[in-house]
Amino acid sequence: LNLTINNSSSSSMSASSCDSYSWGANGVTYNASGAYTNTSLNAAGCVNTETLNLTINNSSSSSMSASSCDSYTWVANGVTYNASGAYTYTSLNASGCLNTETLNLTINNSSSSSLSDVACDSYTWGANGVTYNASGAYTNTSLNAAGCVNTATLNLTINNSSSSSMSASSCDSYSWAANGVTYNA
Repeated sequence: LNLTINNSSSSSMSASSCDSYSWGANGVTYNASGAYTNTSLNAAGCVNTETLNLTINNSSSSSMSASSCDSYTWVANGVTYNASGAYTYTSLNASGCLNTETLNLTINNSSSSSLSDVACDSYTWGANGVTYNASGAYTNTSLNAAGCVNTATLNLTINNSSSSSMSASSCDSYSWAANGVTYNA
């Protein structure tokens, strides 16, 4: 008996991947962690058993909604946005896989208005209820319908009333030129 014994063989490998893994030994794509085997023939024509110890880590995602006046700085990426919209930022999660964050942002705008007016002696501004006695530019801040700052400006001109007095004497009656009235006493 001229006997040749050829031996079977085995091997194992460990791998980790994000979301899925395609094993070159058999071309199969795996989506879950586990121990997988593949059998084939070795060079001697005997069974070769390969084992894959696979760890699948998952990508992650999150979303948040925010509203702000005029601009918003997103802590996730440090970027300041001036317009409403849906914004995304990608980074790596604790497993080293892709993390996608979405910001649903509403930007409300501040507003302003201006009013010019002229009054005698004093002026009470309806916007704030304050009475002004001198000409000038005055501002009042409040919140607009969107909850943001509204700045109202009043350009005010105050004209002052005046007075004068005169003395006169007359016989029987006096007609005052200032108003055309005749006085008898």
